[in-house]
Amino acid sequence: MGGQRLSGLQKQVLNLYRGFLRVARSKSPEDRHQIELIVAEEFHRNSKQVDRKNFVYIEYLLRRGKKQLDQLKNGDVVSLSSMKVGKAENKYL
Repeated sequence: MGGQRLSGLQKQVLNLYRGFLRVARSKSPEDRHQIELIVAEEFHRNSKQVDRKNFVYIEYLLRRGKKQLDQLKNGDVVSLSSMKVGKAENKYL
């Protein structure tokens, strides 16, 4: 297949997304559905709003996402909450 090669950051983003979906499968059906909705919405929104060349901000989002994923892996945590980050912040972080 002659598909486009992914950059290191793109691979990290995809791995993070897959990680959230894997962890969601270990939760109750209601929590799984909520997690999947929040994760899809967050990733989709960031893909549209964040400049692909803003590597510092993308790395920040990856770190934040990994922390959230680690918390979600904890058996005591059952769901996520969506966190809105303003456009001005994503431009300058």
